[in-house]
Amino acid sequence: MKNKKTLVLGASTNPERYSYRAVNMLVAKGHSVIAIGQKAGEVAGVSIHAKIIPVKNIDTITLYLNPNRQREYYNFIVETKPKRVVFNPGTENPELYQLLESNGIEVEIACTLVLLATSQY
Repeated sequence: MKNKKTLVLGASTNPERYSYRAVNMLVAKGHSVIAIGQKAGEVAGVSIHAKIIPVKNIDTITLYLNPNRQREYYNFIVETKPKRVVFNPGTENPELYQLLESNGIEVEIACTLVLLATSQY
């Protein structure tokens, strides 16, 4: 399996949140993880940053923010130049799809947890 450096945008320390599960599962599957969330913290040994940090060589950004909260990250996501952005359930955003695709970034509407569990990540 190839390590896909992943940015979890909307990460949480709350074990009931899907972003929390995603960080744990990504780490367990051997992927490098960077996490940005509303509050600083730590999940599975990964620090959650409460503000945007510079990141490089990101394969995938997996979103756990609703479309209204995504707007403040549009430029950051495009400037990060990931290969793809995964829109998890509840994050669907046609406006952002168009922006990403016009910048050569693949859009995937899926569930990161399912992709990982079925070896499709």
